[in-house]
Amino acid sequence: MKILVLGGGVIGTSVAEILCEQRHKVTIVEKSPEIAAQIDSEMDVNVVVGSASESSVLFQAGVTSVDLCLAMTGNVECNMLAASMAKEMGATRVAVRVYGKIFRDLSTFDYQNHFRIDRILSPEHLTAMEFARRIHDSSSVTIEYFARGQLEMQDVLIMRPSQATGKKLRQLHLPPEVRIGSIYRNGQTTIPTAEDTVEVGDRISLLGEPDRLTEVKKMFYIQSYKKQKVIIAGGGETGQHLARVLSNRRYSVTIMDVDRSRCENLASQDEELTIVHANALRRNDLEKEGVGDADIFIACTGNDEDNIMACVEAETLGAKKRMAVVTRSDYANVTERLGINEAVSPRTVMAKQVIGLLNSGPIVFRNISLLSGGIEILELEVFQDSPVTKGSLNEVTLPAKTLLAAVLREGYVYLPNAQSILQQGDTVVALAQADAIPSLVTVFSPAKK
Repeated sequence: MKILVLGGGVIGTSVAEILCEQRHKVTIVEKSPEIAAQIDSEMDVNVVVGSASESSVLFQAGVTSVDLCLAMTGNVECNMLAASMAKEMGATRVAVRVYGKIFRDLSTFDYQNHFRIDRILSPEHLTAMEFARRIHDSSSVTIEYFARGQLEMQDVLIMRPSQATGKKLRQLHLPPEVRIGSIYRNGQTTIPTAEDTVEVGDRISLLGEPDRLTEVKKMFYIQSYKKQKVIIAGGGETGQHLARVLSNRRYSVTIMDVDRSRCENLASQDEELTIVHANALRRNDLEKEGVGDADIFIACTGNDEDNIMACVEAETLGAKKRMAVVTRSDYANVTERLGINEAVSPRTVMAKQVIGLLNSGPIVFRNISLLSGGIEILELEVFQDSPVTKGSLNEVTLPAKTLLAAVLREGYVYLPNAQSILQQGDTVVALAQADAIPSLVTVFSPAKK
């Protein structure tokens, strides 16, 4: 595929390097002549010197024929403008790197829809979600967001009989905002039908609006538990988002940060979070905050060396599990020896997202690693005159082993039913067995003329 990367910084070059390894044709636009010359000498890419926000530079970089444009500069406004221009000039898909949650908050303004952006990527947000996925417990094994954060997936392990076990799914009368996406039983994962049942020992994936999932989970999983103690060192974007994700579940979360003004700002923004002004590199501060009693200690201060040292101190104090943000790849071989159980790299999580965007036709994004059993999660664009638009869903022939889980239309998400009619411009979140994906793509592809 032809891919255009705007910005030759750490993230941009890291992603470009991975794309080159997969033999894609990559062009990088970089404003600094010095950085551009270094990239040109070290990487097998085409380099264009200039500002990503100038149409002439984008044209010179071949934007009119690229399959994917990635706006990865250090300036969000430049990224938004450049991606919007790239889309208008002919790029098939565009993705933007952003900083701060405001660009993902649909309650204020829909940047993605306004600028015709296919994907908004935040390394900090993605890193936090990767940590959340790795913090396993019996009730929420998987935590993932789709449809721009309006749709969430959670796994529920059925520990004991309940009002929902043994019944067919159509008899559960789930709210319209929630679906059962998959059932894992006896080593196999399947996409269920309305005639399937949920049994003790199953692990099911629930998809739906975040506020409704908690209510629905009570139908399947009723158990008292002691909250796990989590201490997060670093109150930046990664630490904030991770704290909010975990505090809504079975965790007691504390954020430590060395910047007093940041602590005061965080405390004023979210009264439910516990914020303390403390230095994670000082043993006395760690002892004072009870790090030795922590079930999980996570270091995400923004500095690799500080994160590693904080985890080393946390281990000596007795923290049961230590996790850290480690950006530098050359540190990967030493983190485990230093007592860090899990290390997450923002470069790696960004690269995974970009790889998920390397598709053609109606597939906007695909996740092949979240669910087991060969089930993939896809985001598909609805084209004009595609077969899926020719009637309500009960009139359209959809392939077996697929589930249309949600529809994103003009910034809003709804869960479709048999009477729903898809329209041009909709984005559909679907679950599908790998062997059913070609047939699903055919249903969503425009009719050949």
